[in-house]
Amino acid sequence: MCGIYTTNIPFDKETVKEKLEMISFRGPDFTGVEKVNDIILGHLRLAILDLDPRSNQPMSHENLHIVYNGEIYNYLDLQKELTALGYQFRTQSDTEVLLVGYKVWKERMLEKVNGMFAFSIYDTEENIIFSARDRLGVKPFYYYFKDGNFEICSQIRPLLKGKKINEDAVSMFLDCKFIPSPYTIVNDVYKLPPGNYMIFNLSTKEKQIVEYWNLKNVKTSKITYEEAKSKLHDLLTDAVRIRLQSDVPIGSFLSGGIDSALVSSIAAKISKESVNTFSIGFENPDFDESKVAEQYAKIIKSNHKTTICKIDDIMRMVPKIKEVYGEPFADISALPSLLLNSVTKQYVTVALSGDGGDESFIGYTHFDSLVKHKPIINLPYFVRKFFARPFFLNLIGQNNHRVRNALNTKTKNDFIENIFSRKGMLLTEKKQQWMQHYQGYKYWSDNYVQKAADLNIKLWLENDSNVKVDRASMAYSVEVRSPFLDYRVVEFARSLPMSFRYQRGRQKRILRDILKEYIPEDVFNQPKMGFSAPIGDWMRNELRQDFDKALNDKFLHHVPNLNVSTFKRMYKNHMSQKEDHTENIWKVYILSQWYREFEEINTEHNTYQYTAQI
Repeated sequence: MCGIYTTNIPFDKETVKEKLEMISFRGPDFTGVEKVNDIILGHLRLAILDLDPRSNQPMSHENLHIVYNGEIYNYLDLQKELTALGYQFRTQSDTEVLLVGYKVWKERMLEKVNGMFAFSIYDTEENIIFSARDRLGVKPFYYYFKDGNFEICSQIRPLLKGKKINEDAVSMFLDCKFIPSPYTIVNDVYKLPPGNYMIFNLSTKEKQIVEYWNLKNVKTSKITYEEAKSKLHDLLTDAVRIRLQSDVPIGSFLSGGIDSALVSSIAAKISKESVNTFSIGFENPDFDESKVAEQYAKIIKSNHKTTICKIDDIMRMVPKIKEVYGEPFADISALPSLLLNSVTKQYVTVALSGDGGDESFIGYTHFDSLVKHKPIINLPYFVRKFFARPFFLNLIGQNNHRVRNALNTKTKNDFIENIFSRKGMLLTEKKQQWMQHYQGYKYWSDNYVQKAADLNIKLWLENDSNVKVDRASMAYSVEVRSPFLDYRVVEFARSLPMSFRYQRGRQKRILRDILKEYIPEDVFNQPKMGFSAPIGDWMRNELRQDFDKALNDKFLHHVPNLNVSTFKRMYKNHMSQKEDHTENIWKVYILSQWYREFEEINTEHNTYQYTAQI
């Protein structure tokens, strides 16, 4: 895991080093900056494979120069293939394999690699910058492009100076607690979508973006359940095996859930040494899964470390959010994720995780909700519209929002989309233009639940889960690898009959049946709690003064398109314990912290300064 930077803007090396210093946590082992012709390449290295300085970046091979972030898990297989073609390697790194692979196969190389990555290659012969991002968007890729000038970076913070806030992006954030790709919080800066490569033609000063991978509308396999279980078990075992390759200490995150338990169990079985596992717990039993995780650890015989998350820990992590996330990001589970990685780094540099299992194997509670309310959404719209009148909605009650949504939405796709959106609840003008980028999801599958799972992968996984994990881990220079994000696992899962993965009241059926081979069912068959923190109670008590100060009238009225009166009503009712508006209040609070950070970076460019008010 590392940080990359590339530009054709004529900065001096010291300026580029200052930019990289803003995200130095991504690569504390070596900082490299080189100028090749008119292109500057910068790199922050977190050494995982081939710790020798010979594998530092930027790295060159003939006419090619690369900066790269990530891991190519099948690099040894590719190295053998390239060696057979006559190429000799001077390092034992996947970076050199990627570079030589591009020399031989050009963009077709992307079809061969299995990994998580974001990289840029300067080809001096073709006079182009070839860049690519992995299939599922595990690694971040930001770029600025205007009037033929460009900057590429692993994070947005070094690109913020002198930019103007994208007011539409603020509305996107207030609607769904993150800013979906290709948008960012500022104008002229974008995210390269997953499964895409991009070419900057330095001669014509034009860019081209090409998709090389996406979800497909696959036919359901006629495989038997036992065959599917065996093949999936083999796939997961191989996905774990190739992610155990490391020249530094490696461990595994272990919560009370199915996914991390299965990954850790497989790792414990195939690893030559005892596996180190790590979990976070809470004093509030409604959020605490640590006791279950400890049971798992005892059964699989791992060296286990539990850390109890307290309010003081959260207070330490809040400033980290604005420091390492760069854009407004309001997934509350980022807080315990940061704490978990801070502890993990004391023992290992690489950690396996269970991220991605819920998307492919139908694990979230909203999938149950979709099935439960399908009879309502199947009714003709005019019938639902009749029952969506205020009289009936009052009988249903405010808290039954899924029923209210089912009555009010026109189509099944709209109902699915509402899982990931608050329908402009906090906005004065209820615009959802960001969803247009994801409208193609309706073609990925004909199955109602699979449609929701696909949108989970394309929208939420990339922009929420992957962002949370990458930034929280890199904040402490930890590399996180998830076997469930192996594209082979994702593609295989989507080919399986829905009944293999999901049965009402028994989510992730096939994963549970594989896990039974490692852990007794009565141990793991417990209610899912998720991974979050009791921030709603804390903001009413220990954090109340900080929230009152940050969410003042001057700030609220400055936020574009925020419905201030609606927010203030939510805030008042939450603080008096009449209603729970934790998520919405946290979003606006995080936005206030980001605005303050943006002002510090752009003081000379900002006309609105409100720091003294907070």
